[in-house]
Amino acid sequence: MTRAVFFDLDGTFADTAPDLTAALNHTRATRGLPPLPLEIARPQASHGSRGLLKIGFGIEPDAPDYDALRDIFLDHYASNICVHTRLFDGMTELLDALAQRNIVWGIVTNKPHRYTLPLMEALGLASQAACLISGDTCERAKPHPDPLLKACELAGVQPHQCLYLGDDRRDIQAANAAGIPGIIASYGYVSDDVSEANWNAHGSIAHPAELLRYIGL
Repeated sequence: MTRAVFFDLDGTFADTAPDLTAALNHTRATRGLPPLPLEIARPQASHGSRGLLKIGFGIEPDAPDYDALRDIFLDHYASNICVHTRLFDGMTELLDALAQRNIVWGIVTNKPHRYTLPLMEALGLASQAACLISGDTCERAKPHPDPLLKACELAGVQPHQCLYLGDDRRDIQAANAAGIPGIIASYGYVSDDVSEANWNAHGSIAHPAELLRYIGL
């Protein structure tokens, strides 16, 4: 019996791409560059500052200007973390359905705690989550299984009693390593050129409500 559902945050639980793209375009503006369209930045939104700065500036963390650009990006994002961010359509209804069946839920993300907690508070859901596991909660982040195992511990469940929903391959890798059935949120930030068939997932959904079929409801 499924007793808990854990969600990745960016691109799975909430559509954070608009605010992340705004932070990227603010950073580009400081270098005299024009804004990037949302559809260009969106597939990189699950990869945090590293992925977004790469698409926005074509640089890796070893570039001389990387730290300065990252600081501009993160400072702007922290101050504007939930301007346009919204839950994905159907997520509220899914959470309601889980609550009606006494199934707890939580967040397991690689997003640092300094952004995870304020965002969840801004969405009005921090207190409802059984756990908020961020990228710096454990010594090792996803795709290592430690964050998901920590979530199980805090939620008081065993791995086989859970589901994990994510939109990135590392989410499914972490789930498999933790012994948790991993489901792909194909409605999220999965790039069109990515083959989900190679992820070894338990399943894939195109809308949050479809997750219910994997818990037999």
